[in-house]
Amino acid sequence: MIDDIYPSRVAGEPAWLPRKDPVIHTPWRFDAPLTEGQCERYEQDGFLVIEGLFEPEEIAVLQRELEAMRRIPASLDENTLIAEPNSGTLRSIFAIHEQNALFRRLAADERLVSIVRHILGDEVYIHQSRLNYKDGFDGKEFYWHSDFETWHVEDGMPRMRALSISVQLADNHAVNGPLMLMPGSHRTYVACVGETPEDHYKQSLRRQEYGVPDRDSLTRLAEAGGIVAPTGAAGSVVLFDCNTMHGSNGNITPYPRANAFLVYNAMSNRLVEPFGGRAPRPPFVAARDVAEPLKPVGGGLVETRAA
Repeated sequence: MIDDIYPSRVAGEPAWLPRKDPVIHTPWRFDAPLTEGQCERYEQDGFLVIEGLFEPEEIAVLQRELEAMRRIPASLDENTLIAEPNSGTLRSIFAIHEQNALFRRLAADERLVSIVRHILGDEVYIHQSRLNYKDGFDGKEFYWHSDFETWHVEDGMPRMRALSISVQLADNHAVNGPLMLMPGSHRTYVACVGETPEDHYKQSLRRQEYGVPDRDSLTRLAEAGGIVAPTGAAGSVVLFDCNTMHGSNGNITPYPRANAFLVYNAMSNRLVEPFGGRAPRPPFVAARDVAEPLKPVGGGLVETRAA
């Protein structure tokens, strides 16, 4: 039995616990896939924005496939389709790298995988993938949370050795509900309150109620590091540590948002039994029993249709 060094949802009051894992597991070298300055910013802030990693033609191909997936082809597993809580419009498609050839190719892209392996210091695999749609007028918020808190309690991820990459597939404006992050929050683990219900994922993927930090903790984190909302044209890439506090507002503008969301976990950090004592979430939310690491693929993206 692995000791739970990041307990959460077990006490009546929230608690702050220090991070016990490195942020970057590989010392910087001149042949690293990130500059020294980029590594320093990621280490300090818990996230990094990269512009120009993909060519405009590649982003256009991804955008066309994003729209094709919106029509929900018959090949998609209906369990992986998540609707907005009120309007019923499409919110997310999970396990997209397993259900679509182009997004499988994106997840394995060497430009992404090389960065992830440098930060995590290990071979990696996809813990979770999804397309997020935040349509104009209907797109609801994603409340503040640390991904690691959920992955630890509900999935059994032992340590903070994972990160997320959001490939922006629509323009991010300050007004259309962009991703918001709290710089420096990755260094503090906020233990939440409330016992996790059975099959909590069925509700939390639409609107999260457990594993949500208390308002005092969110206020203190925001006062310490501020809140940043990266904006920019489609094609920008945002990397953020698994414990970085983040969320987004609802989108009441006419301008849609969308992104391909890829979570990479270190092979040495594969899932064990959930620390919250509940049954594991299904594999389309949290990959289990992964035997082989991701094999990076070089070259540019090519236009392929869903497998």
